[in-house]
Formats: sequence, structure tokens, C-alpha cells
Amino acid sequence: MTNDKPLVYVIDDDAAVRESLGLLLESLRLANEVYGSALEFLDAYDPGRHSCLVTDIRMPAMSGLELQQKLAQDKAEIPIIFITGHADVPMAVSAMKAGASDFLRKPFRDQDLLDCIHKALWQDRERRVLLQEEATIRACLKTLTPRELEVMQRVVSGQANKVIAIDLDISARTVELHRARVMQKLGMRSLAELVRTVDKASNAQGVNPPTG
Repeated sequence: MTNDKPLVYVIDDDAAVRESLGLLLESLRLANEVYGSALEFLDAYDPGRHSCLVTDIRMPAMSGLELQQKLAQDKAEIPIIFITGHADVPMAVSAMKAGASDFLRKPFRDQDLLDCIHKALWQDRERRVLLQEEATIRACLKTLTPRELEVMQRVVSGQANKVIAIDLDISARTVELHRARVMQKLGMRSLAELVRTVDKASNAQGVNPPTG
């Protein structure tokens, strides 16, 4: 998280709408950047910013839906709020199914938009916190020795110490020592917490529990 200050990106090809939304956000001291097209936004977009995006769904050159697809392809997970006309509601529903945060049909109340923005910024913050937690977990996992990692995998898969000892041809006491070191290195206080933590990092290399 290179910058934790919330930023609201706004895209609309109507200059009057851009100005109105910009003034609304500034009145609430919400940092914002406004763009006349999706292409302008993409040139300036910083994935490292804690942010959300408010965009018209129907725009020239690149529509809101096409922008959503482009961001998904680039693995840029920014919450998107679509502004739609009445005829665009089916498109907005498709956008929601593709992961959009919200959509608002014109005309909408300022408070409705602000509620959507606060929700989207909360979603983005929660996602970033989770990513940071997962990165910390992966860093801690790298401090485990191969044997500690092996014991941890078997523990979280539900194997008892005695079974692990037999499978690895070591003493139950040695298993307990490895298990204690794992708990200490990862900062875990209980087996349940260890299981939840490893589950969060299940996509990390070499963390998945053994099969069979």
C-alpha cells in the first residue's frame, strides 16, 4: 500500500457531470481525479493507491464495461461504481455480475452516490489489508525449515502428533518441538488460528496440506 489516502477516480465524457462530481467530492474533502475518457484514466491510474472508480457505463472509444474487462485482464482490483441511464440497466447488471461494486441509475441523489463511494472505499481497504496480511504470512512461512513446513502441513491437515511421528520416522517429542517452533515463528496462539492462517496463504508455494 504505497498511499493510504482514499482517492476517487471519476470518468465521464460530459464535462458538466465531471465538474459537478468533482465539486461534490471536494466539498467532502475526498481526494479525486476526473477524466473525460477511460483511456485518459488508464494512462494515469495507479494500482498502488487506495481508491475506487466512478464511471459512466456508456462512453465513446472505450465503454465502462470494456474498461472493467481491461482492468480485470490487468488484475487491477479497483471497486467500480457504474452510472447508468435507464436503457443501460441490463449492461449494469452484467457489470455487477462481473464484480462491480454498485451501479446508480440517472438521475441519482448525491447521498446515494456518496454511500456507494464509502462502501467501495471500505471494500478496497479491506482487500488491501487482507493482501498485506497474506504477504506477512508468506514471509513468515519462508522462515520455516523444510521439516517444520512438513510438520505444519500435516498438523493443519488434521494428523495427530503420533501419526506424524510414525510417517516421518521421528519421535513424538521431536514433532512437538517442530510444532512449537512453527507456532512461535508464525505468531500463532492456537491450532485453530494456525489452520485459518495457513488457509489464507493457501496459494503460496509449498503451503498446501499433503494429500494421501
